[in-house]
Formats: sequence, C-alpha cells, structure tokens
Amino acid sequence: MSTVTESAAQMRYARIAGFVYLLLIVLFMGGQLLIGHVTGSGTFAERTVRIVAELPLYRAALVLQFLASVFTVLLAYSLYVVLKSVDEHIARLALYFRLGEAFGGLTAIVAFAALALRTEPEFAQSLGATQMKALVDLAQAADFASFNIGIVFFSFGSTLFYRLFLRTPYLPRVLSAFGMFASALTFVVAVTSLVMPAWGDALQVGWVPIFIAEIVTGILLMVRGAQSAQAAAIAR
Repeated sequence: MSTVTESAAQMRYARIAGFVYLLLIVLFMGGQLLIGHVTGSGTFAERTVRIVAELPLYRAALVLQFLASVFTVLLAYSLYVVLKSVDEHIARLALYFRLGEAFGGLTAIVAFAALALRTEPEFAQSLGATQMKALVDLAQAADFASFNIGIVFFSFGSTLFYRLFLRTPYLPRVLSAFGMFASALTFVVAVTSLVMPAWGDALQVGWVPIFIAEIVTGILLMVRGAQSAQAAAIAR
C-alpha cells in the first residue's frame, strides 16, 4: 500500500515539477523583458525618468523575478520527491543545492533598495546625483554577483537531478545527458562572468542549452506524469 501511495505521489509531483519548470522560465524571462522594456537604453538619468514614468510595471518585473526564486523551492522539493527512490542521498544533495540557488531571491531586497534610490526624492536631495548613481551602480554589481553565485548552486543541483533522471523512465536518456551538459555549462558561464564580467554579453549564448533542456523537461514531466497516473488508475 505504501508503495502504491509513494508511486502516486511521484506521479503527482512529476506533473508539478514539469509545470514549475515552465513557470520559472516565464517568470524570469518575463521579468527580464519587462525591465528591458521599461529602462531601454541611454544615460542613467534617462533610464531613471523612464522607470519613474512606468514605476508599477518596473515593480511588477522585480516581483516576477522574486517569485521565480520562491517557486524554485517548490521545484526542488518536487524533483526530490520524484527522484529520491533512485538515490535518496544524491536527491537530497541536489535539493540542498537548488535551495541554495533559491536564496538568491534575497537580492530582491537590493533591487528594491536600488529602485528606492532612483525614485524617492529625498535620496536625490540628500545624496546628489553623483553619489546616488554610485550607490545604484554598487547595488547592480551586487545583484550581478549574487545572480551568478546562485547559478553556481543551480548548476550543481540541476546536474545531479538530471543524473538521477538517467535512471528513470520519465525522460529519454539523451535528454537527461543533455540536461547534465547544459547544467554544467551554466557553471562555466557563471564563474567566467564573475572572473571576467566584461565577457558577459559574449557568454549569453551559454544559457541557450539549459533553456532548451528545461522547456523539454517541463513538457515531458507534465505529459508522462499524467500518463502514468492514468495508467495506474486503469490498472486499479
């Protein structure tokens, strides 16, 4: 009975994990696109004027990215439930690494503080434009560093989870292997960005494999989790 119950839980959490994989991409990329749409290009003062003009939209973009960190916890736990029967020790280690990634959501505090510096009149009056820009630049540097540090945690956790998927029927072996490669590649991108931040733009292509892997993984987990649940219901 306990085996049947555990199998049903794995099916349910596989569907949850698949959905959250896709949701995280929507949340993160949606936040990035909104931020880029609002700020655009130009001088610090020009970008600040645009942020003030569309402040609710900019705040919504920051919230979307914060929610991506929150839902990372749900994804990590769901994957742990699905894969702990394969190797509980590795699954638990992967869970801890992905939770380490989720703590990157604390940088939302820095992002909202930087936003306050740009938009609250009292800061501009007390600090002056030069000092205010320096503090905002410092906050953005902290955000950049914390993002890449979070990606290092992500890389280890994601690689381990995909390693476990190699031993399950949820994903094709080629996708699991590709997911391991894509996850390891994000480690290279993150560490290189921390060491040589000037290479940031050139390294953007390194994110493409993991986006492909996670989109396909999300779809397959939702579909195969549902199919397994239906098969179990018919068997009963």
